[in-house]
Amino acid sequence: MRILLLANNWGGWQITRWLRERHENIVALVTHPPGNRKFADEIVTAASLPAERVLHAGQLREADTLERLRALEPDIGVSAFFGYILRPEVFQIPRLGCINTHPALLPRNRGWHPNVWPFLDGSPAGVSIHHIDAGVDSGDIIIQRRVAIRPTDTGGTLHQRLTRELVDLFREAWPAIRSGTAPRTPQDHSAATTHRKADIAAHDVIDLDRRYTARELLALLRARTYPPYPSAYFEEDGQRVYVRVQLLTPAEIDESGVPSWEEKPRPKNNSLNPS
Repeated sequence: MRILLLANNWGGWQITRWLRERHENIVALVTHPPGNRKFADEIVTAASLPAERVLHAGQLREADTLERLRALEPDIGVSAFFGYILRPEVFQIPRLGCINTHPALLPRNRGWHPNVWPFLDGSPAGVSIHHIDAGVDSGDIIIQRRVAIRPTDTGGTLHQRLTRELVDLFREAWPAIRSGTAPRTPQDHSAATTHRKADIAAHDVIDLDRRYTARELLALLRARTYPPYPSAYFEEDGQRVYVRVQLLTPAEIDESGVPSWEEKPRPKNNSLNPS
């Protein structure tokens, strides 16, 4: 099967590696543009393609790029943690269309920050692989899985867990996708929620004069604890102060009160960075 691969971030790197290890035929690779990419070097190395077959998202609006992709005659497009919406002239190039990995339990939490909204609105967390259509994360579902939120989860840790779960789900689903036997289930659009990138800003400010329940304030702080990104904040005496939470179980704290993980060496390279 001839694959048009669009990939970014740690999850995209892992999927690229896995496809290559299976000797799948990746005919072209599209990364994020310079300045807005993560793990691009690792992805390009793993894909092992000639330079002329490695593109970036900004080139997908160029007519000659589309012609080059059509000439490669891909059978399927795989969007692996790729952060750009594909126009019909792109996702219709592969014979079988394109599929996408999305770290949410669709149709809930289409769009941006699907690792944050479950804390803020109580929506279920999960991962989905779906066909790409002209909407935003609105295409038919191939496979999905719910992911439970742990009491110690934050927006950052949930992102990491969703990423790993989605990589595993792709590996599980790929044989059926490749053989054309994967199910295809339309989404219930009446139950959908969609979030823009800017929507999260309304939840960033902690109002010091507002009454919150403990559950409400903790949910806000957990949602916005997502290093290295800025967290929720309050302002006092003209100064902005960011607030993050650290959630630990008894097993993670030793007798002196030092979190046990602080004593463990941190990985030097190729850690799972947030997107």
